[in-house]
Amino acid sequence: MEVRNLRGVNMAKKHGKRYLELLKKIDKDVYSLKEAAEKVKDLKSAKFDETVELALKLGVDPRHADQMIRGSVVLPHGTGKNVKVAVVANPAKIDEAKEAGADYVGDEVLEMIENGNLDFDILIATPDMMGKLGKFGRILGPKGLMPNPKTGTVTMDIAQAVKNAKAGQVNFRVDKKGNMHVGIGKSSFSPEAIYENAKAFVEKINKMKPASAKGRYIQNAALSLTMSPSLKLDVNELAEYK
Repeated sequence: MEVRNLRGVNMAKKHGKRYLELLKKIDKDVYSLKEAAEKVKDLKSAKFDETVELALKLGVDPRHADQMIRGSVVLPHGTGKNVKVAVVANPAKIDEAKEAGADYVGDEVLEMIENGNLDFDILIATPDMMGKLGKFGRILGPKGLMPNPKTGTVTMDIAQAVKNAKAGQVNFRVDKKGNMHVGIGKSSFSPEAIYENAKAFVEKINKMKPASAKGRYIQNAALSLTMSPSLKLDVNELAEYK
């Protein structure tokens, strides 16, 4: 506990009393994923349903195209978030999008974007409509909303894409330093649901390991809530999830 106490002293200037009290509940330096899924629920302190966040540091160099880790995964228990989906599609696909549960469709979406109204979480498009979205790159890009084939958001199978988004699809992408940060559930989820969602995400990441990536792939990993300290995960265990 000496190291933990020292950590608390060092962080006292940056965090409040509540945060430091939560630190005292962290009784191990490294947790298995299943242990962390149980322990993270003990770290809830906010009145709202906090997001369970998984952070990974990957041993990749995104400057090389083959090491840009980007994609999507549908979590088995969803994200716990009510996802708003917008669809820009050719006329033949508009009804399909509506029937699948899209919140906004067609020209309405283009007008929303042009007016700076980005009241949606995921934007899906048919390939032939990407030309119309291109001029909004500066608006959509920084928000991570530009459709991309790698995340399944540029597709002719609009119905499936909308259903995946509504079911809890998580889009991910490493930053320029190889870091990745995603929400994989809510603090109200059971430990089993948190574990299974996190495991599904790690399995997806492991399957995307580039052949050119050398050394340890998942270098660091942590699980936390929106307002909590992080629980360091056993990266050797995570490497076994395939």
